Amino acid sequence: MTAELNLLDVWIPEQMQPGTLFMLEQTGELGKAENPYCAVLACPTCGSLGLITRQQCMGNASMICGSERCSAEYFLDDGQIRYRPAN
Repeated sequence: MTAELNLLDVWIPEQMQPGTLFMLEQTGELGKAENPYCAVLACPTCGSLGLITRQQCMGNASMICGSERCSAEYFLDDGQIRYRPAN
């Protein structure tokens, strides 16, 4: 299952709908030096905001929603959000 990834050019949290990505400007300063946070992504299922790392943004690592009410697992793949298949 896939969902569309939407890009937001200007940081306006109220406009962060599910599946919206906002790229951070000073990415080297947040998180671990080898894999810093580089963007904010609204969970494609519930809309909760979360920081994502460079590896996650490139599609090399999956994400799990951090919300108490959602446990969606997904990853980015060429401009799309792909949900992780159940085993």
